[in-house]
Amino acid sequence: MTSKIKASGLGACIALALGFAPMAMADQAATSWSGKTPPLATPWTAEVSPTNALPEYPRPQLARPSLESPRWMSLNGLWEFAATTGAAKPAFGQSLKDKVLVPYPIESVLSGVQKHSDDMVYRRLVDVPADFTAKGQHVRLNFGAVAQDATVYVNGKEVVRHTGGYTSFGADITSALRPGGQQEIVVAVHAPVDGADVMVGKQRLKPEGIFYTAASGIWQSVWIEPVPAVSLAKLRFTPAKTLDAFTVDATVQGVGKDAPLHVTAYSDGKAVGEATGPAGKPLRIAIANPRTWSPDDPFLYTFKATLGQGEQRDEVTSYAGLRTIAVEKVDGRNRIVLNGKPTFLLATLDQGYWPDGLHTAPTDAALKFDVQKTKDFGFNTIRKHIKVEPARWYYWTDRIGLMVWQDMPSLPNGHNEKLSEAAKAGFRKDVTSIVEQLKGETSIIGWIPFNEGWGQWSIGAAGELAAQIKKLDPTRIVNARSGYNCCDTKGDVHAGDIIDVHDYQGPGLPEPDATRASMDGEHGGLTLNVDGHLWPNTAINPYGAVKDVAALNDGYVANTAVLRDKGPGVGMSGSVYTQITDVEGEHNGLYTYDRKVEKVDEKRVKAINEATIKAFAR
Repeated sequence: MTSKIKASGLGACIALALGFAPMAMADQAATSWSGKTPPLATPWTAEVSPTNALPEYPRPQLARPSLESPRWMSLNGLWEFAATTGAAKPAFGQSLKDKVLVPYPIESVLSGVQKHSDDMVYRRLVDVPADFTAKGQHVRLNFGAVAQDATVYVNGKEVVRHTGGYTSFGADITSALRPGGQQEIVVAVHAPVDGADVMVGKQRLKPEGIFYTAASGIWQSVWIEPVPAVSLAKLRFTPAKTLDAFTVDATVQGVGKDAPLHVTAYSDGKAVGEATGPAGKPLRIAIANPRTWSPDDPFLYTFKATLGQGEQRDEVTSYAGLRTIAVEKVDGRNRIVLNGKPTFLLATLDQGYWPDGLHTAPTDAALKFDVQKTKDFGFNTIRKHIKVEPARWYYWTDRIGLMVWQDMPSLPNGHNEKLSEAAKAGFRKDVTSIVEQLKGETSIIGWIPFNEGWGQWSIGAAGELAAQIKKLDPTRIVNARSGYNCCDTKGDVHAGDIIDVHDYQGPGLPEPDATRASMDGEHGGLTLNVDGHLWPNTAINPYGAVKDVAALNDGYVANTAVLRDKGPGVGMSGSVYTQITDVEGEHNGLYTYDRKVEKVDEKRVKAINEATIKAFAR
């Protein structure tokens, strides 16, 4: 008997024998742009070079003037680089001895550095296009994310200091620019990883088990853009509960909260609603013939917004879907309802790690790949686990149509009782920043502040953070603590909207209570090693080992069939299978870590997944 493990189709066809007859191997290691051999290459590793490092426009929800024709200049590419021994103020006007490819974290092979440093300096000389400063325009410098603390200088002048490795930031650098010639940008970074009590998620300086290699420094796109003196920093579209209108909230850069703002909504190129008013106050746009967003029909409205009048107008394009999410009584039980309809949220756990780029996908096609494969497998939800992604990842979940549970990156685990008041305050602050940054994303339907008690300083802290998030965003569900039965600071806080248990291999079948819906926040974890596609020199965390492909497929179907057959009877609302891909020492993915081998039969997985979602519908 012979069995094939399906190759992704993006690399060479790969056939592997796991307890079956021998099969031909076709897996060649790719060399990275720097000449370094990756520990494990993906189908996209060889596509990355200093001339095409993530060239796509990085902010789809605020494209100026449009996503099709944005006016911007990418600063991704080779920067000068130096690891330093402390956080002293950097020197200016001096070349640095090494090179790094931005925006890949310095520990990754794609960065060209492939080594950690607690402190580092980046430097780049930039020719700002002349038309960026014409007619009184200002120039903004934008960073998708830098881990952990960043201080940015332009021509020796400090323009912004930012703390928090998962949130975007920027600055108006107009006053720091020289009248002509090249402009010097220097970024000093401090990245203690788990050496300090800051949000690190699964990063560790000494990775093992379920914790992975650190991802430090600049790890999301960097760019400059011209803007008027008064410009839009953010547009957020909140669907009405009646699903026939949006509330528009704008954040303005510069002194102009009373500047006139005009917003028009478009459906397939046709105007279907508009509103005008001062930028500092919410606008309401009624939508003609409204069409809702769901995984079955991920329809998105396009919005064109104009701030100000005359030559100093700021014009941007955005998008949003019309959808609501809530917990409501259905046949006497609390259930999650999407657009007023009971919906089972069948999810995979998605860590967002890459063997060549670590926290940063090698290309936008790679970033899209994981989202698309999750959809192809028949899931309708992703649990984005202990990480915040670049804006383009949410763009793909919005467009492809997957609901998202958004975790907060955790503080380091294992010493909850020793966390200082400053560390707790820093976590609260970072949670607020992440919610404010992401609450315009249609696909995000819920927030999870704590996972298995990591960095949770008390049982009550989960309730405290749940209340904080609910105040910031009352339109989404809050799961105060995923896995209250495991592992640190165990206990149900009896807060938030969700009861969540973790049950390996499971699945768990928790019942809703008087105020909350229920879900199994993690289950499965069936482990199958695929030789030639493993992260090197890493001990395997086995979860539930299976002997071959057939056992993995049968195990997945049997595991999910329990949800299909028993879940509706107890009134569950969701589950999360661990996981979409292998990651370093965890080999429990539906795909290998390098995304070259699909370890399961896609048709079988999709069939049981769709049957499970259908079993909960009414």
